[in-house]
Amino acid sequence: MLKAISPIDGRYAAKTADLADFFSEYALIRYRVLVEVEYFKALVDLPLPQLTDFPQGKKAELTRIVNQFSEADAHRIKDIEKITNHDVKAVEYFLKEQFDALGLADYKEFIHFGLTSQDVNNTATPLLLKEAIEQVYLPLFEAVKQQIKELAEEWKAVPMLARTHGQPASPTLLGKEFYVFVERLEEQIFQLLNVSYRAKFGGATGNFNAHAIAYPDRDWVAFGDNFVNEILGLKRSRFTTQIEHYDNLAACFHALSRINTILIDLSRDVWTYVSMDYFKQKTVKGEIGSSAMPHKVNPIDFENAEGNLGIANAIFGHLAEKLPVSRLQRDLTDSTVLRNIGVPVGHTVIAFKSIQKGLGKLLLNEAKLHADLEANWMVTAEAIQNILRREGFDKPYEALKELTRGKPSVTEVDIREFIQNLEVSAEVKAELGKITPHNYTGVRLL
Repeated sequence: MLKAISPIDGRYAAKTADLADFFSEYALIRYRVLVEVEYFKALVDLPLPQLTDFPQGKKAELTRIVNQFSEADAHRIKDIEKITNHDVKAVEYFLKEQFDALGLADYKEFIHFGLTSQDVNNTATPLLLKEAIEQVYLPLFEAVKQQIKELAEEWKAVPMLARTHGQPASPTLLGKEFYVFVERLEEQIFQLLNVSYRAKFGGATGNFNAHAIAYPDRDWVAFGDNFVNEILGLKRSRFTTQIEHYDNLAACFHALSRINTILIDLSRDVWTYVSMDYFKQKTVKGEIGSSAMPHKVNPIDFENAEGNLGIANAIFGHLAEKLPVSRLQRDLTDSTVLRNIGVPVGHTVIAFKSIQKGLGKLLLNEAKLHADLEANWMVTAEAIQNILRREGFDKPYEALKELTRGKPSVTEVDIREFIQNLEVSAEVKAELGKITPHNYTGVRLL
């Protein structure tokens, strides 16, 4: 780990360990083996004439090749690759060795029958991504969203001075401001979950050329649809070149990036609230905030999250921009790029865990929120002038602008005096007198 080039596999290895089963070299090889085995079993079930006598009891043993696939098996495939200089062909040769060991040598030429390597890669890759999203990403995302939601509920009645353009603005409720992020996240996760995981499966240039020339009486399109859609649980793209066009993969990366952007926004807002002293942070015994300043308790979790989310989005952006573009029927640029899809997911997972940690350390400093409201009575000007508009008062906006705009301070006394000097009824003055920065918080949305 100390010699790892990427922090994902070094400094942050413990935080990203769950992703190894989906994005490591071992995982990619295992998913390729899975596709090849399931494909062979589908050919047996078609059936092809040469496979009609395949012993059905051996199917379970083929499944065990996948279920019990080990690092030793992966190393064997890598050793074969040193000779073939082709990663998918090495998988094919490995499986032929397994067939020999199982007494299935008569059937081994139907391993990888009619396929090109991209039929394997372009099914294995969306499948591993889909399962990583389902098994690792989504549970962690839901935990982060739920944590934000619980804080929003806890603080739903806490008034807070809002700031638009960084300046004091109409008061709001702290919980509602946190719920803004909940709603945004829920919308974007909905969009992510509605992106289908597309896969290519159709031979060297997408037309089942080899399949059709060998067995012209078979409906290979229906076979491919069933294999990808039903057996693998993906969605087959019918019109492709040698590779999947990756448009939906790009949509997935864009959706993941938008979720990250929302969490960057959250991280920056919470960081700012900490700097404004709206939040204190729980200290951890033995932890140091600064090597020089002993008093420091820095909002490092939100800084860490922002940094990792930014790196993730940079890579998600490149993946989404590059992958859908390929020269003619295929160039090789997608191959090396696809090997990096776990990198932005890894940085995202690190960020999610940092946000969880940071949110768990927040201590509300309600006295500071109260003091800021008390120091900004000018924000009641909006309320006063709108009631005056309702009453037909002449130029109420201009009157409040004269009282408040650009003044170094506007106190409660100033506001009360202004109200008392208004030429309105006693009832309206009483109504205006009830308005304070602490209760002028609008409709309760939570």
